[in-house]
Amino acid sequence: MNYSFLDFLTLAGALGMFLFGMKMMSEGLQKIAGDKLRHILSVMTTNRFTGVLTGFLITALIQSSSATTVMVVSFVNAGLLSLTQSIGVIMGANVGTTVTAWIISFFGFKMDVSLLALPLIGVSIPFLFAGKSRNKSWGEFIMGFALLFLGLSYLKSSVPDLESNPQALAFMQNYTSLGYASLLIFLCVGTLLTIIVQSSSATVAITLIMCTQRWIPFEVAMAMVLGENIGTTITANLAALSANTSAKRAAIAHLMFNMLGVCWCMALFYPFAQIISWIVAQGPGDPHELERFLGTLDPQTISLISSGEPLADAHLIALREKMLALQISVSYGLSLFHTMFNVTNILVMIWFVRFYVRICSAIVKSSPKSEEEFQLKYIAGGLLSTSELSLMQAKKEIILFGERTCRMFDMVKSILYEKDDETFLRVYNRIEKYEQISDRMEIEIANYLTHVLEGRLSAKGKSAVRGLLRVVSEIESIGDSCNNLARTIKRRNETKAVFTEEQNHCIEHMFSLVDQALLHMSRLLEKQEIAGDDMMQGYNLENAINSYRNMLKNKNIENLNNKAYKYSDAVYYMDIISECEKAGDYILNVVQAEAEMEKDF
Repeated sequence: MNYSFLDFLTLAGALGMFLFGMKMMSEGLQKIAGDKLRHILSVMTTNRFTGVLTGFLITALIQSSSATTVMVVSFVNAGLLSLTQSIGVIMGANVGTTVTAWIISFFGFKMDVSLLALPLIGVSIPFLFAGKSRNKSWGEFIMGFALLFLGLSYLKSSVPDLESNPQALAFMQNYTSLGYASLLIFLCVGTLLTIIVQSSSATVAITLIMCTQRWIPFEVAMAMVLGENIGTTITANLAALSANTSAKRAAIAHLMFNMLGVCWCMALFYPFAQIISWIVAQGPGDPHELERFLGTLDPQTISLISSGEPLADAHLIALREKMLALQISVSYGLSLFHTMFNVTNILVMIWFVRFYVRICSAIVKSSPKSEEEFQLKYIAGGLLSTSELSLMQAKKEIILFGERTCRMFDMVKSILYEKDDETFLRVYNRIEKYEQISDRMEIEIANYLTHVLEGRLSAKGKSAVRGLLRVVSEIESIGDSCNNLARTIKRRNETKAVFTEEQNHCIEHMFSLVDQALLHMSRLLEKQEIAGDDMMQGYNLENAINSYRNMLKNKNIENLNNKAYKYSDAVYYMDIISECEKAGDYILNVVQAEAEMEKDF
């Protein structure tokens, strides 16, 4: 076969351009509508039907069912969606992804959009260099749209010419003329191709081209489309590998939904295929006619009418027009099959959502861990949804980080008067373990945010990431202060130092002020909007801690002069008071960072 390695690289490059264009277009739209997507997902999933509609709208908008399902899995992981809600959204995403096939069928085969590709790239350039982040996102969308169809055009022109190489066609026909076995073989081919390419939209485009170029018959192409529905589930399942139990269940539900759908469709394949053929025949034409038409022509004629070269012969021009019309009927047939399969699958499966939940819960059993075991709850190393939407997972994890620090301070308060050595040591060891977890949480969350920052973020998104990084650092410092307080109390006990009743009362009051500040910080981390009164309260609490520290510092000097207690006792006493004041500073820093960042969410 006269097909060189350079030709193969050209084909790979065309596929790469198609995928890059789709990625750029999808990410541009996600940045433009990031907040709206979050709002839709959180509000429009009250029942299974609105969930389906939500999944369809979002996937039709961002042109990627993989992005939608990864987003859904990460939202389940973050506790923003229940498993039941997620199944509805996933069902809708399967229908939404069929919009891509219709766009390709209409634009990619009916008209040569590649002629507009370069002008569209020219239009996008001013947007890409614009000052406003939103304008840049529009530029990315236009550029991505142009590259997508330019890649599709190159893809069509760079596939091997099988008509001029009948030996290759014969090789393929060994597998396309085995009846039902051929359907199973190409179902697996479609699955593997989608797993490799990581985009069902790209593999649907490849299938459309293979069928219109007469590589494979119409029924075999339909089987490949079914395989692509299975292959597209791999992205969400890979994302859920390091996620929590609920997210794993959501990913399994996606796989089950598509697998069961393929099973019933394969059982009724030929009647279903006949219905699709009959519907398409009422419009553009019978999708089987292309194969019959090309079978009546010799390879040289097919090569002439398939090339993009201008033709002078009226007979050849008529043949080319007929071939293009029949190619449209094939692409419409596959697009209709893709849509009808997913719509019918939803109409059947939507009544069994609770069954899916029970099955997924049985397959992925929960394994509760002790709170002392380090594990991020809402984000995980392998789970990263779209960049803008990943910020919500990080925010939820930071709220949990703050709550863990509050528990750590409660433990410090509990050992202030603890006399039993065994109990003291057990709680002290827990505080030390919490401090180690705090260090690791800071690193893990910061690494996650760094990965998010490497993605395509809007200016607001980048500002939010910087704010979150500052919050994480300050919360970890609060954990360090709690650990320092515990160590000071431990040293006091080891040296048999004794505080007076007045000193104990002062420490209790300082602990109370820090406790109030921590609770205020936790409330602000969870709030959607921070008002001016919230900030004022944060400043007032920090000022109260500072003023009380200064007053105790002066009073301590006076008490030492009056020999009210030993100097060694005073050292431990003032270490505790000073460390509490440092914790107050860190808490205020969190509040300030949160207030500055709130406008970016």
